[in-house]
Amino acid sequence: MLFETGFAIHEGRSLEQTIWRQVSAGEEPYGRRNVLLYFEHEDIDLAFENIAPHVELIHPLERQAWGQRVFRFYDPDEHAIEIGEPQNLSLPGNS
Repeated sequence: MLFETGFAIHEGRSLEQTIWRQVSAGEEPYGRRNVLLYFEHEDIDLAFENIAPHVELIHPLERQAWGQRVFRFYDPDEHAIEIGEPQNLSLPGNS
């Protein structure tokens, strides 16, 4: 679900498959290493160059199935962070 402000909510198991390429077997609650915070950056290549040397990467910059280029990493508290190029989606009601 994508809100007009750009905030998004994803179904957990589908997101696990997209990000970590596998779905967890357990029914444990989401928390460290399975919660994703998403941000967009106008210059994704520069963002990757500046951030990647300082973090534990989940994966480097890559194009997703929907066409957007993103990279993902863990922050110091082990929360997953995704940085993506702007999608410029047209939302219902926007012209």
